[in-house]
Amino acid sequence: MDLTGAQWRKSTRSNSSGGDCVEVADNLPGRVFVRDSKDRDGGTLAFGPAAWRAFVTDAASRRP
Repeated sequence: MDLTGAQWRKSTRSNSSGGDCVEVADNLPGRVFVRDSKDRDGGTLAFGPAAWRAFVTDAASRRP
């Protein structure tokens, strides 16, 4: 899939100290893409919008 137009943003839970960081691109129709910001060429996960919303909702409910 061509991700040339993807607009990546870093997770708000990521920090600048080099810890675990993910980037999300949700501006392309029909898919939400996730990648490791420390290894941008290492692979990208693709989710349907409903699956991504379910994941984010569940993750937010588990925050300490």
